[in-house]
Amino acid sequence: MLKQLLFFGFLLVQFLSVAQNKTATILDANSNESIPYANIKIGTQTNTVSNGEGKFSIPTDVKDETVIEVSYIGYASTNITLEKLKSLDYVIKLVPAVYELNNVDVSDKKEDVNAIMAKVKANLKENYLTTSTPSKSTIFIREQTAFKAKQFKLEIEKSTGFSKSKLKEVNAEIKSFASRMTKTPPREFKDFLGIYGSQVTKKDDKMVNSSKLNVLKATVIRDENRSVSIDDLEKTAGNLFLKHLDTTKFYRTKSGWFGSRDTISFSKEFNKNRKRGNKTEKQQPKNVSGAKSTIVSTQTQTHPLYGTKTDFIRQNDWYKYTLDGAVFTDDYKLVYVIKFQPKKGKAKYEGTLYVSENDFAVVKATYTLAKGKTLGGINLKWILGVKVFENVSSGTLIYKENPTTKKYYLQYASLEDGQYFYLNRPLKFIELTDEERDVLALDIKAEGDMLDKIEYLNLEQKELSATEFENLKEPDFKYIKMNKYDPKVWKEFTTLEPAEEMKQFSIEK
Repeated sequence: MLKQLLFFGFLLVQFLSVAQNKTATILDANSNESIPYANIKIGTQTNTVSNGEGKFSIPTDVKDETVIEVSYIGYASTNITLEKLKSLDYVIKLVPAVYELNNVDVSDKKEDVNAIMAKVKANLKENYLTTSTPSKSTIFIREQTAFKAKQFKLEIEKSTGFSKSKLKEVNAEIKSFASRMTKTPPREFKDFLGIYGSQVTKKDDKMVNSSKLNVLKATVIRDENRSVSIDDLEKTAGNLFLKHLDTTKFYRTKSGWFGSRDTISFSKEFNKNRKRGNKTEKQQPKNVSGAKSTIVSTQTQTHPLYGTKTDFIRQNDWYKYTLDGAVFTDDYKLVYVIKFQPKKGKAKYEGTLYVSENDFAVVKATYTLAKGKTLGGINLKWILGVKVFENVSSGTLIYKENPTTKKYYLQYASLEDGQYFYLNRPLKFIELTDEERDVLALDIKAEGDMLDKIEYLNLEQKELSATEFENLKEPDFKYIKMNKYDPKVWKEFTTLEPAEEMKQFSIEK
């Protein structure tokens, strides 16, 4: 019997190892450093990119004879079968192919960098403006949110509604909650894959963009007991006290100088009846609306013609440009490497542009906030106890040419944004009696950073007819809730390989 169990266990391990997607790594052949965001084509159908750690996943149904093509600007592309890749322990090494500009025979080599950037700007509409023909894309999105508190304190100033023993119990919960917020900061990971259709039509002499999204699968890893949103922080903290307040009584809340006139009760029956009476209230947005908004926002922010993240492409007077050599793409097209940094106060970013010599399209851009720059915020520290400003903004953008339309579209984006926040606000629950006496008064103090990261991958873009666009469906969907990342959930789809921090993250039970 023992032998049979051991044999069964061996078969189970073998089955699980076969059933899961394999992970490959792309490295620089000289330095052995990982190569992030390399283009990968698996067979004739699958297109993806390596993640920030140079890793990508290979679907379970790929045959040994399938050819995997890997390319990256400035490196010689390589083709390798899955069978050969297995023998190399799933490691692909790319050989750098960098050339000095004065050694390259091109017609524009004598042009200065400002002339090149002038041509980039002149060709923006030709290279990036969407055609009126509808299109369909397979898009994968990964959203990450992190709350990193430098300090987090909840202090009860006074309580007329708690006994000494009850107050001791509440204080113990406060201490535990605050400790968890600082020692194990809350994070959230959301992934979804969907078919996204869009078209531009003319209405009343204006161009109108319409879109549809059919989400094929979506997952979320989130701790429901710990908020990762500044807006929900007060609510999350306040919920600690709800179970201690009398559910037979009615209250209102007051935060800072402002008080709510709404009646609050923690009675389930009261809230149930209130919800019935508020049928005309605006419903919460559907998941599909939020997912589609993320796609549209990412595409809009990163568009070379008008994006808020890409002013360094078109605001030539704001930035200082420096030609930093040239490299070749995998199909031997020359690409100028251009560094940029602020020249005027309006400029915020520094980074690198990769400009095609063939049509002066930006095929890749990396950017980050220049030293001492922020993107603004609000400082109501002394009035409302709130201060917020954006101090992190960086990204990598890759644009790919559609072979049919000859227009460039956003193939991949990695956007990281962060805000410093300071919150110092009193919160009161006031019992509604003739005297309206205070029941509970607490002080919320928090300081830290909110970090948001979005990864966008357009796996494929195709043209559609107007009829095909109209026939696209847009059902709502539900996120599959998980305590930790599970690759088996995504085994039938091509997605971005998660970074190690996501693989190692799990929700505390």
